[in-house]
Amino acid sequence: MAVGRSVPPAPATADGAPAADLSTRDRVTQLLLERRAATAAQLGDALGLSPAAIRRHLDAMLADGDVVAREQTVRGHRGRGRPAKVFLLTDAARSRCGTHHYDNMATAALRWIARTGGSQAVEKFAAEQVAALEARCQAALADAGDDPMARAEALAAALTAEGYAASASTIASGGQLCQHHCPVAHVAAEFPQLCEAETTVISRLVGTHVQRLATIAHGDGVCTTHIPGPPPAQSGTTVTTVRTDR
Repeated sequence: MAVGRSVPPAPATADGAPAADLSTRDRVTQLLLERRAATAAQLGDALGLSPAAIRRHLDAMLADGDVVAREQTVRGHRGRGRPAKVFLLTDAARSRCGTHHYDNMATAALRWIARTGGSQAVEKFAAEQVAALEARCQAALADAGDDPMARAEALAAALTAEGYAASASTIASGGQLCQHHCPVAHVAAEFPQLCEAETTVISRLVGTHVQRLATIAHGDGVCTTHIPGPPPAQSGTTVTTVRTDR
């Protein structure tokens, strides 16, 4: 047996977890703060970790009560097999990151507005909050044309620049605008007027009526807005006039 200096163990945290593991968990936490919800595959890809490695970290975070797992919401046709699970930070984990304090303060402020001014005051506040966002997105859509889906794609890019991690896709019945992150999800869970004001803005920006199918604030993994496509073209008919006065 070779004799030499012993290799010191990897540094550990106060609870005995290796420091390298803590660093990775911090990165997972940061990603979930930014995205709000993500699958194991999405987290692994973003962090450059193998499926087994990311699973090990998520299992540890589940055991510690830092994350919860939910079945991913899938709209429309779904293939065979169980839907992928999405992972979300628990309120306890969010509070340790310092974000919960601001959520709680914003919620308390809206409760005061509701008590003193009623629901209409909350609606007015929500509309004013999204007005600046609408103005910025409107500028980004200046060259998008009139087609609702083209505008939805431009809007998705603008919302992504605002931190919403948005995407637009075409489906059989029209299109969908998906937002994978919501900065006010915790507050909107109690005050859905924030979501309603945002939906109204989306409708104005894409230039057509839209329908909200899911919201992060309601517990879904993604905010999903349906954009109806144009009505099916009707087959042309030819009207023939036959004279009968001969």
